[in-house]
Amino acid sequence: MSAGKVGEREPGLAIPGLIKRNTVLLALSQAFTGAGMHMAYALGPLMVVALTTSAALSGLSVSLMGFSRFLVSYPVGRIMDTYGRKPALQMGLALGLVGAIVVGLAMVGASFLAFVIGLLVFGMGMNTSMQLRVAAADMYPPSRRAEGLGYVLTGAVVGTFGGPVIVATAQVASSLLGLDPLGVPWLFLPVVIVPGIACVALVRPDPKEIASHLDRYYPGCQPEPRAARAGAGRVSVGALLRHYPTRVAFVTNFAGFGAMSSAMVVTSLALAHHGHSLPAISLAQSLHSSGMFAFSLPLGRLADRLGRRAILMPGIAVEAAGALLVVLTSDYWLVTLGTFLVGFGWSGINVTTTALLADATRPLQRGQAVGINDSLAAAASILFPLLVGPMGELFGLASTGLLSVALMAVPLLMLLTQGDPSPEKHGLLPVPAE
Repeated sequence: MSAGKVGEREPGLAIPGLIKRNTVLLALSQAFTGAGMHMAYALGPLMVVALTTSAALSGLSVSLMGFSRFLVSYPVGRIMDTYGRKPALQMGLALGLVGAIVVGLAMVGASFLAFVIGLLVFGMGMNTSMQLRVAAADMYPPSRRAEGLGYVLTGAVVGTFGGPVIVATAQVASSLLGLDPLGVPWLFLPVVIVPGIACVALVRPDPKEIASHLDRYYPGCQPEPRAARAGAGRVSVGALLRHYPTRVAFVTNFAGFGAMSSAMVVTSLALAHHGHSLPAISLAQSLHSSGMFAFSLPLGRLADRLGRRAILMPGIAVEAAGALLVVLTSDYWLVTLGTFLVGFGWSGINVTTTALLADATRPLQRGQAVGINDSLAAAASILFPLLVGPMGELFGLASTGLLSVALMAVPLLMLLTQGDPSPEKHGLLPVPAE
C-alpha cells in the first residue's frame, strides 16, 4: 500500500512463487475442512429433529454453529494478531477433529446433551478455521486482495462435494453395522480434517509476517510507515462502527449470514417434508455450498476491478431472491436453485466484505476486525435459525423468505444512500491514541 495515498491500487503486481505455494496450501486446507462444515448444515437440523422429535427446534443446530462462532471469533482474532495466523488455525482444526467424533458418538448413543456439547466444540474448531480468510488477505496487496481471497475460498468447493460422498459411504457402513445413519458420517470426518492440519503446518512464513512486509514480496508495493504499524495493536467495536467502510462490511455480513442460515434450515426441512432422501438433501446443500465458494475467484477479481460496492449490491439482491425461491416452491430443483442463489449472493458478500475489512485495517488490527465481523455474523446465525422454525409453523414457510428479504434491504439501502465505502475515499481505520 502506498504511503502517499491510502488504499492506492498497484496494478500489474505479479504474485511471487512463495505466495502461490502458501495460497495452494490454504486452499487445500479449506477444501479438506469444507466437508465438515457442510455436514453440520446439511444433517444438523435432521439430527435435532431425530433427537428431540420437535420440528420447532430444527434451527437449533445452525444456531449452535452460530453460537460457537460467536464464542471464538474475537478471541481467535486477538490470538492471530498477537501470535500469528498458523497457531490459531491449527488449534481450531484440532478442536474440530475432537468435536466431530463426539457428535458422531452422540448420535450413535442417542444422547442429545452429548450432541450439543460435541457440536459446540466442532463449531468452535471449524469456525476458527474459517479465518483462513485473514491469512489469505494478508498475503496480497490491495489491488489483488479479493482475488487472493477467491483462490483460497474456491478450495471449499471440493469439500462441499466431498460431503455427499462421505454421507453416501457412511450410509452403507451404517447399514452394515446397524448404526444411526445420521451419526456415522461424523466418524469419517477425521480422514479430511487431519490433512487440513498438515497443510496449514506447511505454510511458511506465517501470513502475518508477510502482511507486515508486503514490500519484500511485491517490488513497488510501498511499506506502511513503522510508526503506524507500531500504534495499531488493539481495535474497539466502537471505532470500527464509526468508520464507514468497516460499518458497511459489518452490516452487510450480518444480513448475509442471517438470510443464509435461515435458508439452510428451511431447505433441509422443506426437502425432508417432501420425502427426499438424505443423499438428495445433502446434494442440495452441496449445490448451495458450491454457490458459496465456486465463484469466489471471479467475484474477487471483479471486486478488485470494479470496486467493492459494485459486487456488494448485486450480491445482496441475488441472496434475497434466492431466499424467496426456496420457500415459494415445492419442486426439488427449484428449491435447490433457490438455495444455490442464496449461496452465490452470499459469496459476493463474503469475499467483498472481507477484502473491504482488510483494505481498511492494518495487519495488527486485521484479525480482530475480522473476528468482530464474524462475531456479529454469528449473532445473526444464532438468532434467525431459531426464528424460522416457529415462524414456519405459525405463519408458513413463505414468512421466513419475507424475513430474509427485509433483512437484506438494510445494507442495500445503506449502500444506495451513503455511497462508495472504499478506503480510498474514507482512509484507513484510525490508529488508537497511545
